[in-house]
Amino acid sequence: MTLHENAAHVLKQWAAPADLPEQDRLRLAFLDHLAGHPGGMWKACADGHITASALVVDPDGGRVLLTLHKKIRRWLQTGGHCEPDDASLPASALREATEESGITGLTLLSGGPVRLDRHLTPCAWHLDVQYAALAPAGATEAISEESLDLRWFPYARVPEVADESVVRLLEETLRRL
Repeated sequence: MTLHENAAHVLKQWAAPADLPEQDRLRLAFLDHLAGHPGGMWKACADGHITASALVVDPDGGRVLLTLHKKIRRWLQTGGHCEPDDASLPASALREATEESGITGLTLLSGGPVRLDRHLTPCAWHLDVQYAALAPAGATEAISEESLDLRWFPYARVPEVADESVVRLLEETLRRL
């Protein structure tokens, strides 16, 4: 199965939360994008592309790890562009989270994506499939070349430092935990 096929499969199987109808509308829009764009997984697709991200969470510590993105200059979850070697969309999210956090041993929260988000970036529209990654006990982070900073924030502080999309991702993650 190609990454494009896997992304379509993930989105077809994912059940958006019943109380968030806009999430199902995004799911259908992402599927339409994939159906109309054979290259819709890749950065080169100027009409937008599927991306994968993961909010790194330490449930025992009641905190999340956010990265101060080098280009966007905002506190965000880890994530970004899919790569040809990614075996699946969840694998892409986990790879990105591991690379950007420097933490080995991350595991994705079961149940598939936590939510979807569509946002404009300097390169194109990102159709972001968002996961949550659980940090192992005693995890030590390391700043990557894509970040200006990397910092743990208590759940309650996230609305003070991050945009609404990160806040919504945290809220849905906490509902799933």
